[in-house]
Amino acid sequence: MRGKLSFPATAGPDLSTAFSPSALSPSATGLLHSAFYRFVKLSQPERVAARLRRLVAAPDSLVLGSVLVAPEGINGMLAGTPAAIHAIEQALLTDPGFEGRFAAMPFKRSTCTRMPFHRMKVHLKPEILPLGIAGVDASGPGGSDVSPRDWRALIRCDDVVLLDNRNSFEFKLGHFQRAIDPQVGNFRDFPAYVLAHAPAWAAAGQRVAMYCTGGIRCEKTSAWMQGLGIPVLQLEGGVLNYFAQMPDADRDWQGECFVFDNRVALDTRLRETATALEDVYAGMPDGEWRLARARRLASAGPERAA
Repeated sequence: MRGKLSFPATAGPDLSTAFSPSALSPSATGLLHSAFYRFVKLSQPERVAARLRRLVAAPDSLVLGSVLVAPEGINGMLAGTPAAIHAIEQALLTDPGFEGRFAAMPFKRSTCTRMPFHRMKVHLKPEILPLGIAGVDASGPGGSDVSPRDWRALIRCDDVVLLDNRNSFEFKLGHFQRAIDPQVGNFRDFPAYVLAHAPAWAAAGQRVAMYCTGGIRCEKTSAWMQGLGIPVLQLEGGVLNYFAQMPDADRDWQGECFVFDNRVALDTRLRETATALEDVYAGMPDGEWRLARARRLASAGPERAA
């Protein structure tokens, strides 16, 4: 790891506002989407995965989606009826089998015009989000969360460099005003961009602000950046929370927000748009591969838990 750089203090906006999931009404289809994650050390992730598989395989669970479990925590997206989503969320928070590891974990909800998943899978992985750098502990100190209201003021500050911590095709579909596109095609490419530009940010006395879709990329990246001596201000709960908390989010956000399920994209009111996968991947060097992969996943036959 490189030597630490000298960056200005990140004092400024009030960072104390806690995330509160939006209370959305179900759509006409009666379906809700719930996205969640938590970086927490799991000594026996296989037991967590096994318990979760039993829960989602129950005849009355009625949820579909994908959940990743690893020694560093949990990351999932599920969809189902409001009652089914509420039940699985409560189980994650309170089920004795999880030993309180996910207590107080926030859930980001949005409505669905159709079921965005075709199967239910629980995967046991080495990491819930690979950064490509070994030994990053995102359960420890990381960036400072900035509430949506404080974020609006922060990103207008002249001394702030605003980084979009998503893939370039996501940036092109929509992004915050004044944001920088690091031109990455994979999350593992992001550290190289940071290392190449951090000296210039430090020399200019710039503060680093960063956002991603739901917050998980920022948490892992900021934990690594802390070790380099780079303080990070990160959008609390990501773009989805910003849309949920700010009725006039379109004042700051240009375009739509890509989501990794069959809805493809959401507007600033968390509503599914008419954008198709072909629109998202058009013109990309690896667009045909990404489109073929997305179509393959979208058309996968129904399967409960594995």
